[in-house]
Amino acid sequence: MTPTPGTPPTGPGRPRRPGRRLGAAAVAALLLAAVPAGAAVSADAATPKSATGPQGQKLTVSATTGLDPAGAKIRVTGEGYGTTSGIYVALCKDNGANRVPSPCLGGADMSGGSKNSQWIVPKGDPYEGELALPFGPGGTFDVEIEIRSEGDGLDCADVPCSVVTRADHRASGDRTQDVRIPVTFAGQEPGEPGGEGVDVPAGTVSYKPVADFTSAGKPLDLLLHPDSKKLYVGADNIPDTADTDERGLYVLNPEDGKAESRITDAPGSTGALRASAAARISGPLPGDGVVYNYPLRGVGSAKAGDTAATGVWLAGSTITDIAPGTAPGTVLVAQGAKLSEIERATGTATRSLALPGGTQFAADHARGAVWFSDFAAGKLHRVDLASFAVTASFDLPGTDSIAGFTEVDPASGAVWVGVNRSVLVFDATGKPVKTLVGKDLARDAAFDAAGGRAFVAWQDGGDLSDPANDNNGTLTVYDSTDFTPAAKDLPLPGNQTQLGAASLAVEPGGATVFVTSPAEGKITRLTRQVSPLVTQAPADRSVQAGEEVALTARAEGTPEPSVRWQVSTDGSQTWRELDGATEPVLTFTAKSAQDGYRYRAEFRNDVGTTRTAPVTLTVTEATGGDTGGGNGGSGDTTTGGAATGGDGSTGGDSDGDGSDGGTSTGASGSSGGSGSSAGSTGSTVGGGSVGGNTGAGTTSGGSLAATGITVISVTLLAAALLGGGLLIHRRARRRTTGLA
Repeated sequence: MTPTPGTPPTGPGRPRRPGRRLGAAAVAALLLAAVPAGAAVSADAATPKSATGPQGQKLTVSATTGLDPAGAKIRVTGEGYGTTSGIYVALCKDNGANRVPSPCLGGADMSGGSKNSQWIVPKGDPYEGELALPFGPGGTFDVEIEIRSEGDGLDCADVPCSVVTRADHRASGDRTQDVRIPVTFAGQEPGEPGGEGVDVPAGTVSYKPVADFTSAGKPLDLLLHPDSKKLYVGADNIPDTADTDERGLYVLNPEDGKAESRITDAPGSTGALRASAAARISGPLPGDGVVYNYPLRGVGSAKAGDTAATGVWLAGSTITDIAPGTAPGTVLVAQGAKLSEIERATGTATRSLALPGGTQFAADHARGAVWFSDFAAGKLHRVDLASFAVTASFDLPGTDSIAGFTEVDPASGAVWVGVNRSVLVFDATGKPVKTLVGKDLARDAAFDAAGGRAFVAWQDGGDLSDPANDNNGTLTVYDSTDFTPAAKDLPLPGNQTQLGAASLAVEPGGATVFVTSPAEGKITRLTRQVSPLVTQAPADRSVQAGEEVALTARAEGTPEPSVRWQVSTDGSQTWRELDGATEPVLTFTAKSAQDGYRYRAEFRNDVGTTRTAPVTLTVTEATGGDTGGGNGGSGDTTTGGAATGGDGSTGGDSDGDGSDGGTSTGASGSSGGSGSSAGSTGSTVGGGSVGGNTGAGTTSGGSLAATGITVISVTLLAAALLGGGLLIHRRARRRTTGLA
C-alpha cells in the first residue's frame, strides 16, 4: 500500500508504484489546497511568464493565457528552490496575497500516473522515483502538468486561478517556497492589461537616486562583480583633498557604499610596489576580484582583502584601453593604435597588431571580434580575434569633436560608439542602424542583457559660458532592440566632464544602476521604480440577486502598489472608495439595488496611480424558486411552523447573514413536523420544504456544513476538502436551476 505523505514507506526499499490513485491522493489534495500566494508576475503580457519567490526562486510557465478549457499541457520550470524540502506544482484558485489558494485541481500526484500536479523532492528523499521527481542542480526542475478550467471543485471561469509552487505536506507551514503565476483560459480572458494612468502613463519606468557614495576618492571606472556582488571602483585623487592620497582600487558594499577594502599599491616599472590609481577595470576574476589597468603601463589584479595588487609593467607607450583576453590569464590592451594580447603573469605579448589609428576598443568574445575606434580619422575597425587581423572598416560620422566610448551589447553584438552629443549604433556586421542624439556629451554605456536595456550616461560640458551647458548630465535608458526610450530621462545634477568621464555599472535585471561623477567625487546609486501597470482587470458581470460576485484586478509596480476598490452609483459621474476593499479580489453578495453600479480598482505607489476601466454590474431578480429566502423559514413558533414554510434556499438576505430566511427552527404543528434549520450563516440548511411534514428537510445550501458532517477525523480531512469542493460546486448548480 502506498504510504501517506509524511509517514515512512512500509517495508524495505522504495515504495511500489500503485496501480491507481489511492487514499493518499485525497490527503495530498487537502494539503495542496493550502498553497499560499507568492510573488508578483512580470508585467509582460506575452507568454511564457516568470515570477520570483521570496528567496529569489524563479518560476516559469510556458503558457498562461488563452488555454484550452477542456485541457492543456503546460511546461513549468523552476530554479533556485530549496533543496532541503519538497514542493508541489499545481493549478489552484488564487485568493490573493497571503491567502490560501483553495481548492486545487487534481490533488497531488501520489501514484505517478496523473499529471495534474507534480511532486518534486530533494535527491535521496524516500519518495524519489515513482512517486516524486528529484530536484536538479541548484534547485531546478522541469515538469509538464495537464490543467483544465474546471474540476475537483475548481472553476477558473468564475474565479482567478494560478499555477503555484509551495513546500510539500511535510513542511506545510513553510512559506519560503511559495510562488504563483496567474493563468486564464479561452473565453474568460482578463480585462485589458495596462490600465489608465492618472498622473503618469501606466507602467512608466523611472530611476530614483537613493544614495550617494563618497568613500572611493575620484571614481574613474566601475564593475559590479557577477559572483561576489561587490562593487569595484577604480579611483584617483580628488583635487580638493590634495593632502589625502585617495588613489587605488576600492571594494564597496553596493547597498550602503561602505569601503570594505582598498588596494593602493601595485608593482611599478622596477617591480617595486608603489601607490597607484586604478584607471580602467578590464573585467572580473572568477569568484571575486578584478583585472585592471593602473597608470601608466601597469596591468594588475586584486580582490577584496588584498594588501597590494599583483601585476606587470609593460614596455612601450601608455595603455589607453584594456579588456579580457581570449584565454584565462591574458588581457587585450591598446597602447594607442597598437592592440596586443598580453600574458598577465609575465607581461609578454603573445600577439600584436598595429592599426591605422585609434586609442580605444570593445571586445566581443561571443562573436570573435574587437571593434577599434579611430575617432581622429572617423573610422571603426573590426579585428578578427582568431586571425588577429583587420577584416573590415566603417565610417564614424561626426567624430571631429569629443570622443566618448566604444561598447558592445553582449546580447546582440551591436556596437555603441559615443561621439560628441550622439551615440552611433552599428549591428554586429558593422551596418549603421541608429543614431541617438542627446543634449549632453555621450560618455559611457552599459547593458542589461537579460532585460534588453541599454543605459547611457551623458555629461554636461561644464563650460557655463557655452549656452548648451547647464552643469547637469542625464541618464537615458533605451530598449536595446528598437532603441525606443525605456525609462524617463533622469537628470544628473552637477555631473560634468571637467575632471573626468562618467562611468556606469548595472545590476543584472536593471533594478539598480550606479553612475559616477568624477567632478564631485561621488557614485550615485539609483533604483528602478515603475508606476502601477494593470495585469488583470475585471469584466462586466450579470448576476441574480443573492448571488456572490467576485471581481478581480491585479497590477504590478515598484514599489508594490496598493489597491483600493471604488464604486459609482451614478454612471461614473462620482466615485467613492469601498471601506476595507484593499485586496485584489472584491467579493460581495449582489442586491437588486446594486443594478447598474460601476466598479473599478485603483492602484497606487510612489510613482503614480493607475485605474482599471469601470465595469458594470447588472443584477436581475432571482428565478427558479424563492432564491432570496426573503420571509421564508421564519416560521410562526406559536403554531408550529408556517403553512408553506419557505425554503430559504439561498440562506438569507443579500448581506449573507441569514436573518431573513432559514434561521429558525419550527416547532411541531398541524402541518408541521419539525422543519429544522441551521441558517445562521445564510448558507447552510433551510427549513422544511412544504410545511416540513416529512420531518427535517435539507435544501441546497452552500457550505461544507451542508453535508451534515459535524465532526471529521484527521485521516478523512483531505478527502472531505476535495469532496466538499465538489459538493459545493454541484449544489450551487442545482440552486441556480431552482432544484431542491
